[in-house]
Amino acid sequence: MDLDKLMNKHLTRYFDPTKTIPEQTLQQLLRFLRSTPSSVNVQPNHFYVLATREGKQKLADNLGEANRDNREKVQNASHAIILTTRKDVSDEHLAAVFAKERADGRFPDPAKQQLWEKMTRAFLNMRDSTFKDLDHWMEKQTYMALGMTMMAAAELGVEATPLEGFDRTTVDTAFGIDETGHTTTVLLALGYPDPERIYTTPISRFDPDRIFTFI
Repeated sequence: MDLDKLMNKHLTRYFDPTKTIPEQTLQQLLRFLRSTPSSVNVQPNHFYVLATREGKQKLADNLGEANRDNREKVQNASHAIILTTRKDVSDEHLAAVFAKERADGRFPDPAKQQLWEKMTRAFLNMRDSTFKDLDHWMEKQTYMALGMTMMAAAELGVEATPLEGFDRTTVDTAFGIDETGHTTTVLLALGYPDPERIYTTPISRFDPDRIFTFI
């Protein structure tokens, strides 16, 4: 990965609608997205991958009136992903997480697996009952997956642009997300830039002495 190049580029705002991500590249990126970590392995996400013109148009049509500027990004992107987050952690979901960990042999020692499950339940209960921020905490896990996937996309030569300009209610309703115990957190547009609409001006960031403190 060329970090110097990455540090000096703008996010893509205009995608080339004639270019499509090769299937092998897409599947590699989705495998990476699936592998991204989450605290206590809670895995609170479900991802809707919009690969068809109809799917992307459905999302574009339900972004909400105030977010019309993002319609073109979604329509012209090769793919768009709706990243959703659980509204809470049900007993059923947690049991599924633990069952998968056991099946995968995450903790070969059964005693360690049992201790892990006890600690995980206590931690999630603390987030829910003491801090009362379980939903917000899970959304942080989603943004971690988002950021890591954007870096992976760059490594694969794919442009990745996050979008927060959408109406959560209309997107959730249009895709039936509100019926699954999840809600839309953020969108990700993927593809290749329109060569005639690439930003060539320098990026603007504060100087290091303003944003770093060394202790």
